[in-house]
Amino acid sequence: MSDTCSIIYIEDIPQYKIRHYPIKYFGIIRKKGGECMSNLQFQNDLDKLVEVLPEKIRKCISYEQMDDAIEIVLDLGRVAEVRHSNGKIEYLGSENVTEEDLDSIIKKIPEFTSDNRSGIAGTLHRISAIRNRQNKVVGLTCRIGRVVTGTISCIKDICMQNKSILFLGRPGVGKTTKLREISRLVADELAKRVVIVDTSNEIAGDGDIPHPAVGHARRMQVRQPEFQKDIMIEAVENHTPEVIIVDEIGTEEEAQAARTIAERGVMLIATAHGNTLENLIKNPTLSDLVGGIQSVTLGDDEAKRRASQKTVLEREKQPTFDIVIEILDRNTLAVYKDTAEAVDYILRGWPIRPEIRKVDKTYEFNASAPNPVPERVPNVIDKINQLDNTIEHPESLKFSFSRQKYVEEVKKFKKIYLYAVSRSIAEKVIERLDLNAEITRNLDDADIVIAHKNFVKGGAKVLSTAEHDRLQIFYVKTNSMAQIQKVIKQALDIAEINSQQTYYDITEKALDEAKAAIEKILAGVVKDIELSPQNTQIRKMQHELAEQHNLESKSIGEGENRHLRIVGGTDYKE
Repeated sequence: MSDTCSIIYIEDIPQYKIRHYPIKYFGIIRKKGGECMSNLQFQNDLDKLVEVLPEKIRKCISYEQMDDAIEIVLDLGRVAEVRHSNGKIEYLGSENVTEEDLDSIIKKIPEFTSDNRSGIAGTLHRISAIRNRQNKVVGLTCRIGRVVTGTISCIKDICMQNKSILFLGRPGVGKTTKLREISRLVADELAKRVVIVDTSNEIAGDGDIPHPAVGHARRMQVRQPEFQKDIMIEAVENHTPEVIIVDEIGTEEEAQAARTIAERGVMLIATAHGNTLENLIKNPTLSDLVGGIQSVTLGDDEAKRRASQKTVLEREKQPTFDIVIEILDRNTLAVYKDTAEAVDYILRGWPIRPEIRKVDKTYEFNASAPNPVPERVPNVIDKINQLDNTIEHPESLKFSFSRQKYVEEVKKFKKIYLYAVSRSIAEKVIERLDLNAEITRNLDDADIVIAHKNFVKGGAKVLSTAEHDRLQIFYVKTNSMAQIQKVIKQALDIAEINSQQTYYDITEKALDEAKAAIEKILAGVVKDIELSPQNTQIRKMQHELAEQHNLESKSIGEGENRHLRIVGGTDYKE
């Protein structure tokens, strides 16, 4: 083919020529029908890499052997090698690499940065140096960068959910390739403001102009790896991104910067060192990405109930990333759709199975479908499913929340925090009535707070913390047995809910009320609505409904009068 050919149709070109011939032999490549498929730079620009190699090595390279090549290795005093993805190694000629050969390559490329990396402008190739003790280059690794499309088709639905995603996997498995394609997807197809924090120009290639493979995403170069955390924060503060993409989070400072970005409401897509989620949990430097780990000492009763040791590991806080994806190989991904839940399951030793996805398949994104609950002990799931099947699911309830989650929550063990209330009397009440609850001294562990009415002012800090954590607060007037028993029964909903079916009758009515309120706010009829008083579990579900429609909700009131206020946006019509 000649250089003068301006348009070539992809159907008319043998596939092996597209893969193996230098790009300069192709003009603009299109599919028949006019759809633009690629331009000059968008193909695998191997010829630019080959041009910087010494003549004796260049003449030994054929484009056929570069089809699945990962890197070209040149070590002083050894024969140059081509390493393939299947582990195969081919030697380029029979002559050893000399100092002159290495120097000739170094003169043709930009200077190496502090991490001994360089590249070729306009390409995705990376050249890394090995130095001796006198800082002289004695080896080069020429990593071949390719534009590979279709690698995220199986997780496209996940990338469109506006949730932060963390990729894990061994080196060379394709993490950076997927970041590159996600950059183009989010920037071009979703039209979001995307900023790539590009350390060593891995994602968008060398040179000042980002490679076309990243679409319209903007790129901020990182001069030295140790400055990556600063550029991450600078990107948020200076360039108003909706999405930030980072490759290789590897230090504690970078993990803290990632948390800062996520807490500012920016979607974060990144990779980290670690093959599996379990590896990351055990990594003290990076465990903060999935919520951090802390050692907790349980009481005797709690340890007995859990059938565990008294000292256990638990998740410390909310994970930075909503979703974790393990790249098992180039064609297989393991997806954890709820990082917090997955980490909790792993720490407690419960079996969990991620969703396995294959690159050659596509998956539909159903916004109304709830995330599946990870697999746990089979007999527990069976019991929950049996209970869920006995409950009618009215057509009027169209919101997406997991019933299984709340079926389990109704029956779960309750922890009560007491403020200025007699602990001994409360424990006697729980023991006498055989209640599924216990007294806790730690407010962070509590599900319910019971406080003395006369000591509200003195406990303002405790009660404000409880209210901030959306804990239901009940008040006693005196420290008598009758008064404390009455309030504990009220707190545990013993008087109001006598059966599972009654609970769901009340729940459906409360959710229908919340649904009607949301519809009025979205229609602009009212600015905000206060709902009827409900217990803790039902209010949590009402909060979830409001969040799914991007509305703010807040629990107000005290004791049995605690209820939700749902607040709308600026579309209220007077």
